[in-house]
Amino acid sequence: MNSEHRDHDSQASWAPDRPDMRVIRMKQLSAFLSVSRSTLYDWLNPSSPRHDPSFPRPVRLSAKGIAVGWMLDDVKQWLNTRR
Repeated sequence: MNSEHRDHDSQASWAPDRPDMRVIRMKQLSAFLSVSRSTLYDWLNPSSPRHDPSFPRPVRLSAKGIAVGWMLDDVKQWLNTRR
């Protein structure tokens, strides 16, 4: 893995001219919200008693859908509705 690819994975991705298009990965989302990955999975899981249907859905970052991220603007909007 080259350093350019490694840097891309370790930081959030964004389009410089469209800051609203910034995407964060699970690790950054967990840190941003100060919750565990398990909590995030619970919020996303309709079968969980902790399911939150208003929580932003992840977006696919690859054709196979294995890599996902969250739109930072969507997460911030969701967070503002909880205050």
